[in-house]
Amino acid sequence: MRHTLLITALTLCGSSLPLMASAAGNLNMICSADVVVCEHMTDIFSKSHPDIKVSMVRLSAGEAYARLRSEARNPRTDIWWAGTGDPHMQAASEGLTQVYKSPLLPQQQDWAQKQAEISGYRTVGIYAGALGWGYNTKLLAEKKIKAPACWADLLDPAFKGEIQIANPNSSGTAYNALATLVQIMGEDKAFDYLKKLNDNISQYTKSGSAPVKAAARGETTVGIVFMHDSVAMEVDGFPVKTVAPCEGTGYEIGSMSIVKGARNLASAKVWYDWALSAEAQSHMKEAKSFQLPSNTKAEISEYAPRFENIKLIDYDFKTYGDTAKRKALLGRWDKEIGASAQ
Repeated sequence: MRHTLLITALTLCGSSLPLMASAAGNLNMICSADVVVCEHMTDIFSKSHPDIKVSMVRLSAGEAYARLRSEARNPRTDIWWAGTGDPHMQAASEGLTQVYKSPLLPQQQDWAQKQAEISGYRTVGIYAGALGWGYNTKLLAEKKIKAPACWADLLDPAFKGEIQIANPNSSGTAYNALATLVQIMGEDKAFDYLKKLNDNISQYTKSGSAPVKAAARGETTVGIVFMHDSVAMEVDGFPVKTVAPCEGTGYEIGSMSIVKGARNLASAKVWYDWALSAEAQSHMKEAKSFQLPSNTKAEISEYAPRFENIKLIDYDFKTYGDTAKRKALLGRWDKEIGASAQ
């Protein structure tokens, strides 16, 4: 009897093996967009690809990069979708992500293709958005503070305790702001600026979009964020005004990377190609994602801040996505800014 049961069990196990092997069907993804966007895009993909079961976790770009480093010897993540491109570039430079040239790459904007090229095709641009801030118009009027139009305006003592920005160690948005100011002012002057700005900062948040959400709720007056995150608050009806700083500003290329050693590589490539399609990117605006999509044929929201209306710097993605440069800047920020903010 025991012999018969053993044979039956082995037969059942054996018959299930082909199903498990062919279940190209799993995908472990880190998403570094806003959680609403992450959930929306995952849901749409799952409906169009029911044979692939997606397990998604939402992490900020800085946290996602740290996760990939910690998993380097035994990767549990297959693909990292969205989030500021600098940490994606750093992961690429450290060999944490793998080379993949999608057949849809020629359909992408020049800036997306350049992102792929300079990373050795270990990451690719999927959207872009300019850095700025959003302020609560009601609070500004109540406090009788002049509306900030330039980076210099944020140093006004009237803004003491009225500004939020994320921590650049955890947030790709805040690291982009740090790198932007360094490129506009030079490193020493940028850190002098950040020390003065620190006097006006009430909180360094973990998430890049959190500051403008706090401004929308009336918990702070100004949130330094990517402009599309501020626009999302405006569209939702909050008393928020979005600003592109007069001196010029940097921008992000939100990126996507397949993890080196991904266990579900076939599924990761399916998501990767799908996420570069015009059809997929056209769905992002439904979740109030107001970035500029990378696919040249994707639909752009009427609310998306257009680059042609913003004074952009020639952001050096290669330099500021380099591991050594990033480590040096963050180390200096921790020592000169973060330590005094505790």
